Amino acid sequence: MEVTLVRLVPASLRARLALLFGAGTLVVLLVALSLLYVALDRQLAGAVDADLAGRGDDLMASVRAHDLTVVTGDPMAQLYDRDGTPIATSVSIAGRVLLTPAQAREVRGVTATSRTLPLGAAGRPLRVRMLSQPVGRTGQVLTVALPSAAVEKAGDRQLIVLAVATPLLIAALAGLGWLLLRAALRPVDVLTREAAAISTLDSDRRLPVVRGDDEIARLAATLDGMLARLSVAFSRERAFVDDASHELRSPIAVLRGEIDLALGAVDDPDEVRESLLAAQGQVIRLGRLAEDLLLLARERAGVLVVHSVPVDLTDLAIAETTLLESVTGLSFDVAGGPVVVEADADRLRQVLTNLAVNSAAAGAAAVRITITADQQWARVEWADDGPGFPPALLAAAFERFVRGDPARSGASGAGLGLSIVRAVVAAHGGSAQLSNGGPLGGAVVTVQLPLG
Repeated sequence: MEVTLVRLVPASLRARLALLFGAGTLVVLLVALSLLYVALDRQLAGAVDADLAGRGDDLMASVRAHDLTVVTGDPMAQLYDRDGTPIATSVSIAGRVLLTPAQAREVRGVTATSRTLPLGAAGRPLRVRMLSQPVGRTGQVLTVALPSAAVEKAGDRQLIVLAVATPLLIAALAGLGWLLLRAALRPVDVLTREAAAISTLDSDRRLPVVRGDDEIARLAATLDGMLARLSVAFSRERAFVDDASHELRSPIAVLRGEIDLALGAVDDPDEVRESLLAAQGQVIRLGRLAEDLLLLARERAGVLVVHSVPVDLTDLAIAETTLLESVTGLSFDVAGGPVVVEADADRLRQVLTNLAVNSAAAGAAAVRITITADQQWARVEWADDGPGFPPALLAAAFERFVRGDPARSGASGAGLGLSIVRAVVAAHGGSAQLSNGGPLGGAVVTVQLPLG
C-alpha cells in the first residue's frame, strides 16, 4: 500500500506543488461556483416571488373592493370561497383550478409553492409558481401563479454553463500555476546544475547570483558563502598537509642519513654510536611533532580532552618556571596572588613550556608573568624582553606553521607552539591574544581562562 502511494506522488517538487495547486484550485472553484449557482437561483426565484407578491397585492385590493373583474383579467389568478370553490378565475385558465378545495381550505397565511399542473395547451403539464394568501377575515383565498418553466430553464442553463466553465477554469489556472512554478523554481534548477558542476572544493567556480531578496536569492547567497568558506577551509587544510609534509621530510631525511652512516661504519663503534644518538634525536623530534599535530587535530575536531581539577595558576607558574629556567636559560618573575581555576594542569604546563620556548628562540632573556583575576576571568600575562612579534605576522601568529624566520631548518621549530597554546586555552573555554610592548618591551601573550 505504501509503495503504491509513493508511486502516485510525483517525485518532482514542481509536480507536487502543481498537483497541490490544482487540487486547491479545484476545491476553491467548486465551492465558489456552487455558491454562485445557489445565489443566482435564489435571485431568480426571489424575482418571481416578488412579481407574484406585487400582483397579489393589487388583486387583493380590488377583491376587497368587491371588484372581481381584475381577477378574471389577470394572466393567471383564482379566487376561492371559504369552502374551496372557485368564485373568480382568469380567462386564460377558465375551467381549470390552481388549488383543490382541500388545498384552498388549508391556506392560513402567505404561501409560495411550485407545482406541475395541467394548465398548458390541450391540458399538457405546466410548471408554475403560485402564491396563495387569505383575503382578510372573509375565509376567501386568492392565488396568483406564473409559469416557471422559463425561469427553471434559465437556472439549468446556468448550471450547464458553470459545469462546462469549471474544468476549463481549472485547466487554465493549473496551467498558469505550472508556468509560475516553473519560473519561480528555474533559479533552483540553475543552482542545482552549477552545484553539480563544481566537482571539488578546490574549484574557484561559484554559484550564479540570483537577483532579488526572496527566499531563493537568500538561499543562493548562503550556499555561495558556504562554498567560499569551504574553499578557504580546504585551502587551509591543504596548506596544513603541505607544511606538515615539509616538516616531516627534514627529520626523516636526517634520520635516513644517520642510519646509512651507521650501516656504513659498523666496524667503528664510536661512529655508530654518534649516528644512533643523532637518529634518536630526530626520532624524538618526530614524536613531538606527531603529538603536536594530533593535539591540533583533536582540537579542530572538538575532542581535545581536558581533565579539570582546581589549579592555582600562581603556584603552577612558579613551579613550572623553576624547571624552565635551567632548560631555556630565561629568568622568570612571577607576580600575582592565588588564583584558582578549574583546568588541566598538564595542559597549562604545556602552554607555559611553549611560550618559554618561543621567547627563548626569539632571543629574550627575561620573562615577567603577571596573574590577575576579576569576577569571571583569570588572566595570565606573559611578557618578555625580546624583539616582539614581527608586525606582519602578528595577526597570523596563532596559525599553524607560522614562524618569523621563513627558513625551515632542522634546528628550527615547526611553528606549532602558539597554535597549541590557543588550542589548549580554547579547550578550557578561554582565549589568547598577542601584542607587542608590555612591561619589558617585547612580545606579550595574554591568556584568559574562566573562573570556577
